[in-house]
Amino acid sequence: MVDKPQWLIREDASTPVLVALALRQLLGIRAPEDLPSLRGLETRSPDAADVSDALERQWREYWDMTVEPRAHRSEVPLELVDGFDTLVALPATGAEELRDAFIPHAATAIRFAEQAHKRYLDSVSSSGDAYRAYASAIAEFEREVGRRAHSFELNVQVLPFTQRGIWWIGSLTVAVTDGLRRDVVAFDAAVKPVISELA
Repeated sequence: MVDKPQWLIREDASTPVLVALALRQLLGIRAPEDLPSLRGLETRSPDAADVSDALERQWREYWDMTVEPRAHRSEVPLELVDGFDTLVALPATGAEELRDAFIPHAATAIRFAEQAHKRYLDSVSSSGDAYRAYASAIAEFEREVGRRAHSFELNVQVLPFTQRGIWWIGSLTVAVTDGLRRDVVAFDAAVKPVISELA
């Protein structure tokens, strides 16, 4: 018997991802350049004079490990950063500049991330089943291409960005604006190209 294709979609507004983006904004780091800033958080101008290449490179590595930890393993042991509980872990060596830059912003970043995560959970519990949105996009894809979708995995981070849209932030992960996610018709259209690429 041939196994039926399986697809696995995880949706969240992950607190570690929100913390990482809050720290990016608080420090004035521009990478990844196509991602907009977060709503409701003070913004320091990207490319702030004291953002060194080393700081940006270390943040980029931390971001990749936060978004897709299984695909981006650290070559050295990770250590928790003071003030962030278990939400931020950095390589024990090679991220010293980033660690020093993060610590003063711990309280602000955590407060923002926890509030944004709670708003996401409240919106999910009031809007019902998230599964339906993806199932209908996959069904439409299958009708258009005339075959079953291949097995695939997708992670979706629903985030409070200032601009509406959907962005690839990892090889199996997209970020979508919370407002777009709540707009059933627009979200269906936005997620279709993502499904087409994976399925």
